[in-house]
Amino acid sequence: MIRDYLNDIVFDWPWLLVLLILVPVWVWWSIRQRKKNTAGIAATTGNRGWRQQSWRLRLMHFPMWLRGVALACLIVALAKPAHYQTIEMNNGEGIDIMLCMDVSGSMLARDFTPDRLRASMEVARNFVQGRKGDRIGLVIFSGQSLALCPLTSDLQAVLQQINAIEYGQLADGTSIGTGLASSVDRLRQSKSPGKVVILLTDGEDTGGFFDPATAKQLAMTYGIKVYTIGVGSKGTAPMPYQTPTGTQVREEKVNIDEALLTDIAQSTGGQYFRATNTKGLDSIYASINQLEKNRVESNIFTKRTERFLPWLAAAIVLLILEMLLTVAFFKKIP
Repeated sequence: MIRDYLNDIVFDWPWLLVLLILVPVWVWWSIRQRKKNTAGIAATTGNRGWRQQSWRLRLMHFPMWLRGVALACLIVALAKPAHYQTIEMNNGEGIDIMLCMDVSGSMLARDFTPDRLRASMEVARNFVQGRKGDRIGLVIFSGQSLALCPLTSDLQAVLQQINAIEYGQLADGTSIGTGLASSVDRLRQSKSPGKVVILLTDGEDTGGFFDPATAKQLAMTYGIKVYTIGVGSKGTAPMPYQTPTGTQVREEKVNIDEALLTDIAQSTGGQYFRATNTKGLDSIYASINQLEKNRVESNIFTKRTERFLPWLAAAIVLLILEMLLTVAFFKKIP
């Protein structure tokens, strides 16, 4: 705690802190002088041991130590400690973005590292962290769809929901139309000049409450641009299966409806991308990040908070305490 406090402190005149080295020297010299002046006390008390001495005699140097600590606090106060806080203010217009992610069983295929689902989650996290000033939401889908996070400028909340994605949250399947329609529904009342859905899937539509054509038409009606991403290697991919003897892996054919995804993207003003590995997926999100630039300007300013008052107050309190002890209890000791 003390370390954190000191790390936040900046001194305007740090060279004054060198004087702190002189404080213990001054205290030592003052005590030594007092001992010389009080040499007669030991003679009159017959050189009694420590336990036989009065409490006033035992504590006769305590006020001097108080004065030394007070002097140290005063030096720190004179060095003008202050706390500087950097504040970033965003001005302008951001973009509303819905991430629409497939979480079906095929997303566990291991042609990505460690698998498609977790690789997609990691790349999505990186994308979200770079979209300051935007509002972002999250929809997942398989046989059904679920809005995990509404549109929000709280990017940490979005990241927490991405981290919470797990396979098995929804009935299995690949209802592309339902996932897209759910994302459009979250964006349709947006007043943002830019409304975007980033739809990521690794399969073919298996049907659902909304068919892809209807979902596409809804996106066009509300002026929502859809970027589609097909995830999966060319040919086959290793797919894990649970068996009585443990997890087994076998090669399965990769089936992505690229014609459907291309049609959805082109009809809404977006683009279709194909990711065959984690690096390629990361590049796709980077491309979308460049294509969908917001008009947010960041203004950074520094707020200064003075921190010398506590040190000055401590010095004054200690000096008053030292004076009171000297007058009330130690005034007979030379």
